[in-house]
Amino acid sequence: MYNHAPIGYECPICLAISGVESDATMAKQADIVYRDELSLAYVNSKFIKSNPGHVIVVPTKHFENIYDLPEEYMAAIMRTAQRIALALKDVRKAEGVWLEQNNEPASGQHAFHYHLHVVPRYLEDGLKQCLAEGGTYVSEPEERFPYAEALKKALENNYETSLAH
Repeated sequence: MYNHAPIGYECPICLAISGVESDATMAKQADIVYRDELSLAYVNSKFIKSNPGHVIVVPTKHFENIYDLPEEYMAAIMRTAQRIALALKDVRKAEGVWLEQNNEPASGQHAFHYHLHVVPRYLEDGLKQCLAEGGTYVSEPEERFPYAEALKKALENNYETSLAH
């Protein structure tokens, strides 16, 4: 329903989930900070200059957008996003967290696999102005590595018991 991926679309997110590292996907296995049966989270290769190292949370199975996403995947993605948000508060000393999710090209969806951005925010970080001025770039894997490692360590040690209600 409401799908826009062209015929023969090679999903870069599915490639990353399956462990492929190629020119077709910018995500590297070292970028992955969390995985469970239904969701996966990784440091985005596209950095926002004012807020580098934000995280993308995706379903482990291909669904193009929110219209196609089954409830059990939606719930898993939000649980993972909560864990990531708590880790960003801790590890990155984020003063807030911004969630962004786009559906269909008119909303800015560019990768046709459901994905939720979890962005650390800070008072007066200038994020909206930065984005308005085109303040993004594709980072190198070694630039993402410290962000991913810090989050992996935090997620291995925390945030499970606080979510077990």
